[in-house]
Amino acid sequence: MSKCYDLVVIGNIVLPEGVSYDSAVGIKDGRIVTIGKIEYADRIASKVVHAEGSFVLPGAVDAHVHCYSSLDEGFHTASKSAAASGVTTIIEMPYDATGMICTLEAFEQKKAQLEQQSIVDMAMLVTIHKEEGYEHIRQLAQAGACGFKVSMFNTDSFRFPRIDDGQLLDSFAVIAETGCPVGVHAENDEIVRRYIDKYRSKGSDPRAHGWSRPKVSESVAALTAMELAYETGVKLHLYHCTYPRIFQLADYFRSLGAKITAETCTHYLTLSEDDMPRLKAKGKINPPLRTKQDKDGLWDLAKKGAIDMITSDHAPWLIGRKADADIFANASGAPGVEHLLPIIYSEGVAKGKLALTDLVRLLCQRPADVFGLGHRKGRLSEGFDADLVIIDPSVSWTLDERELHSSAGWSAYNGMELQGKVSHTIVSGTVVYEEGAVIGDAGHGKFVRAEHAV
Repeated sequence: MSKCYDLVVIGNIVLPEGVSYDSAVGIKDGRIVTIGKIEYADRIASKVVHAEGSFVLPGAVDAHVHCYSSLDEGFHTASKSAAASGVTTIIEMPYDATGMICTLEAFEQKKAQLEQQSIVDMAMLVTIHKEEGYEHIRQLAQAGACGFKVSMFNTDSFRFPRIDDGQLLDSFAVIAETGCPVGVHAENDEIVRRYIDKYRSKGSDPRAHGWSRPKVSESVAALTAMELAYETGVKLHLYHCTYPRIFQLADYFRSLGAKITAETCTHYLTLSEDDMPRLKAKGKINPPLRTKQDKDGLWDLAKKGAIDMITSDHAPWLIGRKADADIFANASGAPGVEHLLPIIYSEGVAKGKLALTDLVRLLCQRPADVFGLGHRKGRLSEGFDADLVIIDPSVSWTLDERELHSSAGWSAYNGMELQGKVSHTIVSGTVVYEEGAVIGDAGHGKFVRAEHAV
């Protein structure tokens, strides 16, 4: 006789409304079928994970990951990092070293590649092309893209170009028709270019990167994007917001009826400009690290619900791209997907800055909902994908960059003391990480088609 469940996980189950202690999740055919007391689990399930005393959360959804900005990384390596840290769904960025994902052909090729190589599930963002019309926007939305990403700063004319305000206005209007969100990298190109020139001679001081990208360069760009969103009715997402004022401005535009969401990242909550002399180029990220006061203010906003989500902005450059004595000559970005859940749990929940339900909202529910995955991801609920992560809150440990799975081989958090450790990661009912080892297979992860309401 077949078993009632393929897998039962027993522990303290973190639901949207609170923690169900000493309970269980029953899983069949990759989906959650039961949450509650499950008697005789060892007899009626093919496999039982006993996690009594640990927290069982929905798998994290990291809504900001660059798997191919560095070709040394790729889907398999990035997904190993994700699996090792409780991220069960990656939302992949469209800016690859080989070019932008802005056509249906490129989208389908990358989708096939992820389903061959990834251990965890993935959704895909796409972008727009400056030289093309707008039919590709409709095609990509119909193909299941979870949203669009555009930049207001010209990071790289080939793979990460600036889209000017006029084209943003036209594109936003077309994207609004699809129901997809459009996210912006909000930095004002003119201000940043001018200020890089102003501080270029001070490049031997790592802090010059922050000086060259003042806060107003971020707020001016965010305001422009929000005004365009208000005018067109598009769902706008603000990526990697670095300080509280951006979220306050977003709240104002929401009060007018604009559809605005906004995220911050692990590094803005845990590092500041004061860390730049120590980190040097390892701390070079766009937009830059801000003040300690900004960092503390972001925690307050996260607790209050004013921040929609926390992401990693995983950009795993090899250390050679971070080794120049001139801060301006180094690549921007840092590996992060393997840090997201452990650090936010340790710095947030374990230190009393967030409740467990806050963490689930910020790392699971809202990312899934905003990017059209909320019908399958982000919650422990019957009928949802069986994506789970188990955290043992009693474990204290030290982050060692030599043990991480990214191709980068380094971490801005090396040596950080953490409380609470991921013991298991489960994707679609299959254990892909267990007690220190990634055991999932390439190709286990699937493309997740987004569903957006217009």
